[in-house]
Amino acid sequence: MTHRPHGDPAHRPPGDPTHRPLGEPPRPARPHPVDPPWGHAPRPADVDPAVLGALLRRHGWQRRGGAAGRYGRWSPPGPGGDRTSLLVPESRAFPDSDDLLGDALDALARSRTAAARDVLVALTVPSDEIHWWRDVPGGPAGAGAAPWTVQERLRSAARQTLLAAALATRARAGYHGARHRRSAGAALEHVLVGSATDGCDLTAFVPVAPGRPLAVRLHQSLYAVREAVDYRRATGSLDAFDGAVRAGASRELTEALVALVRGTEGARIAVEWAPAAGVPADCAAGAVEFSPGDLPVLREAGARYLRAEPSVPARITGAVVRMRRPQPHGEGTVRLRVISGAEVPYIRVALDEEDYRTAGHAHLVGLPVRVLGRLESRGGFRRLTGACEVAPVPVDDEERDRLMKWLREDPGGPDFFGGTYPPEDCG
Repeated sequence: MTHRPHGDPAHRPPGDPTHRPLGEPPRPARPHPVDPPWGHAPRPADVDPAVLGALLRRHGWQRRGGAAGRYGRWSPPGPGGDRTSLLVPESRAFPDSDDLLGDALDALARSRTAAARDVLVALTVPSDEIHWWRDVPGGPAGAGAAPWTVQERLRSAARQTLLAAALATRARAGYHGARHRRSAGAALEHVLVGSATDGCDLTAFVPVAPGRPLAVRLHQSLYAVREAVDYRRATGSLDAFDGAVRAGASRELTEALVALVRGTEGARIAVEWAPAAGVPADCAAGAVEFSPGDLPVLREAGARYLRAEPSVPARITGAVVRMRRPQPHGEGTVRLRVISGAEVPYIRVALDEEDYRTAGHAHLVGLPVRVLGRLESRGGFRRLTGACEVAPVPVDDEERDRLMKWLREDPGGPDFFGGTYPPEDCG
């Protein structure tokens, strides 16, 4: 039978925005989506002419003359480029530089093209740019269009790639599982993703502050995986994937690459560094390519990472949010909302009768429990085995009130003890 403590999410008021982990300060309000900080052209005084020129070149604009050493005339990519042009000063050494910059920025802001919009975004929020390309076989959609599913696959694979890099900035591991997901997801909140016009290419803008470590880790891990794939195909050995973990490679990254390449004739990823911030050390430019022939090796490496990741000892403090045992007496399973001791939101623990009773009593009086055991990699580090030393954690009245309020607001997450859930979570 299943016991649902009074922290059941069914009692949480609909739309209640107040939930947050115990002891965590309130998060700052995010900008309204219709008024983002990059929605306006930057001021001419804030723009470095050299940076603007570098960004125009990066996004396909062509320089077509101009007074050498003073200004350049730039035309946008694509047909009709000769009818529209920008005059961009090469420096601020001349009195009319600010006027020319202002006219160029106004023209970019009025333009409806992706080439103009991407330049403005990169100027407003200095960002490293990450590009994805998928070579998808031609279909009935025609040039300039793609089926909805093709665009969704590209966006999903791109997000998986960024999440794998964000996880690698938190810890080096061949398999992260459920660990660090919350903090890694938060690292992506400031990333701006451009529109995929044809479903085959996509650009993400990662602000240099605070996103430069994420872009660097993605760049290094992609090159490490590419080299490991080549080594496997040349020698038959997967040993290079072990060393690639130090550069940020993981099962999560290999799965992201499989999702990106599957169903294509090939795929590429490139990181282009913000001109205003310069190129990081040991980060050469250039795209990393993967082909359908790499898929078996990527899948094999992902399975190797999953098998090799060890369980880890943990002493976890958490609040009981579910209790279940098949009979009124004997051993049972509890689900804890983790407060400290592990970088996962929830774990489940099998307890003997005495420890199960201890956990139940702790919940009834509004106390968290502390338990010692090992987090198993199978299931994504959501299961604690060998549990022992189960004991309530004393807290003062104020902290207890906060805990009870927190439990009432707990959204609950996936119900591991009722309904359906992924096989890896079943343990």
